[in-house]
Amino acid sequence: MDVRDLKYFEVIAEEGHVGRAAERLFKTQPALTKCIDRLEEQLGAPLFERVGRGIRLTAVGQALLARARRISLMMDETVREIGDYANGREGNIRLGCIPTLAEHILPSVCEQLLAEAGKVTIDLRVSMNDVLLEGLKAGELDVVMGPMIKADDVFVTEEIMQDQMVVMASASHPIFGKKIALRNLLDYQWVLPAQSVASRQWLDNVFDRHHLARPSVQITPTVLNMIMPLIERSNLLGFASKLNLKAGRGHLKEVALKETTMLRRMGLTYRRDTYLSPAAQRLIAIIKRSYSA
Repeated sequence: MDVRDLKYFEVIAEEGHVGRAAERLFKTQPALTKCIDRLEEQLGAPLFERVGRGIRLTAVGQALLARARRISLMMDETVREIGDYANGREGNIRLGCIPTLAEHILPSVCEQLLAEAGKVTIDLRVSMNDVLLEGLKAGELDVVMGPMIKADDVFVTEEIMQDQMVVMASASHPIFGKKIALRNLLDYQWVLPAQSVASRQWLDNVFDRHHLARPSVQITPTVLNMIMPLIERSNLLGFASKLNLKAGRGHLKEVALKETTMLRRMGLTYRRDTYLSPAAQRLIAIIKRSYSA
């Protein structure tokens, strides 16, 4: 099979329309139609079927798409690996990191890495764990620092540290002047991330299990590092990592309750079949050396 045909096939499958794929690839529709014809002739089976004004993959097409993506990843990784060896460079790291670790852990890690390998380059993506794992699966990232996931045929995950999510308030918050119980937390407004975020779901489930209403959320920031300043400057309650307290945020105080203390296992996750540059391997070694549980 021609590698270009496979790459064009991927785009056609993603668009579900030959015309849109042609615009995206700057090719003509007849050229892409011939690409599909060649692949179908080689495989002896149709790859697409018509649906309305578009097309969708057949079972054979879905199987080929999975293989084509793996081949594309292998080719990209081969180019990177051979380039690293041919040019004698220590390499590039495409790193994904959740906001909490990016703020409190990553600066120290980068300091050590640059001291040991000054020519390393880092492409850093800070986002929530589900978004980072999608990037890792798609071959856009090499390593992800975030909550542990279950290892499988695709991902390897290694624990590096444990973290706790707790309810927090400003040190002058009126809640500290009374006995603290789970029910009392509902007397105040909250600043919490969206309901799609795992920590928010966990907190909501705590109140559900105790047959209580869920927290009343007044502010839902999409940028999670806004939560701490909002808690510090208001009477809003929040739910965040204890690392924020260890970092010396003197205006914050934990609202200590066993029921609302969430243990998080933090780890490094990468693909089993991926190429890790010498720089990525060095980064992993530094993190394990510094923070391994």
